[in-house]
Amino acid sequence: MKPIRRRPWDEREDRVTPPEAVLGRRRFLQGSGAVATAPLFGWFEGRSEPPPEPAIAPERYPAARSPRFADAGRPLTPERYALSYNNFYEFGTGKDVADAAQALRLRPWTVRIDGLVEREIEIDAAELIRRMPLEERIYRFRCVEAWAMVVPWTGFPLAELVAFARPLSAARYVRFETFLDPDTAPGQRLDWFPWPYVEGLTLEEATNELALMATGLYGRPLERQNGAPLRLVVPWKYGFKSIKSIRRITFTAERPRTFWSVVVPHEYGFWANVNPDVPHPRWSQRTERLLGSDERVPTRIYNGYGAWVGHLYRGLAGEELFR
Repeated sequence: MKPIRRRPWDEREDRVTPPEAVLGRRRFLQGSGAVATAPLFGWFEGRSEPPPEPAIAPERYPAARSPRFADAGRPLTPERYALSYNNFYEFGTGKDVADAAQALRLRPWTVRIDGLVEREIEIDAAELIRRMPLEERIYRFRCVEAWAMVVPWTGFPLAELVAFARPLSAARYVRFETFLDPDTAPGQRLDWFPWPYVEGLTLEEATNELALMATGLYGRPLERQNGAPLRLVVPWKYGFKSIKSIRRITFTAERPRTFWSVVVPHEYGFWANVNPDVPHPRWSQRTERLLGSDERVPTRIYNGYGAWVGHLYRGLAGEELFR
């Protein structure tokens, strides 16, 4: 058997910070009025939170719940877990990055739409949100690390943005890119990662009914640690595909080289569809742990959304759906 060499970014699920520890620290800070610090890997200390910024397009929340996506088949995850148990490598490799992420400045925030489109544009995030039809959808969310939650996202169909962008006939993929600001995000100073974070979908995936551009969570605008002001949500794929804090959207004829497929190509690939029959090289994907209860439940193919997306992957037997 080929030995597995652990890398600095590898993290076993049983070694992440438990939610209750994070929540206790945040409650202390909120109750005492203390200024939070944001340690990252034990190297960065004492970053003060920026002054509070007004929410982007707050008048759009709460949005009406979509009757089509009003029940995910499981109870909602308590809000405190979704807000405090996060992956955001720009601000740290642990789950307790919420305090550090408050350094992210949301104003000004523009989104560039370019590549194979009729006209390249750059639009303010608030203007984009105000142009789009917002609704709330309750989705299951499955991380590749085998934890899961059920959350009410607010957002608009990605298909609406595709129509807004007016891609050319040669476009086959949509490439998403997050912000790049190492002065604010200390994780971006680590040169073994290919910053900025990049993800991608096929155009067929991007226009699927499930694909969502999320702008809010639990009836309010997104918090920074959850990907404010604009993130992707593709609930049939592992969570690392749902890129946060998007700055650029590019339509292209070539498959994008995504962040984790560059960092660890033998472990993470382009498709990343939830599949209990394809184990991660370092753990099984047959079950998942529900945040809030720690209950273990069976993993479902495409995270239970096969009726919506299964047809997208016919004829791809030669490509592992996970990879």
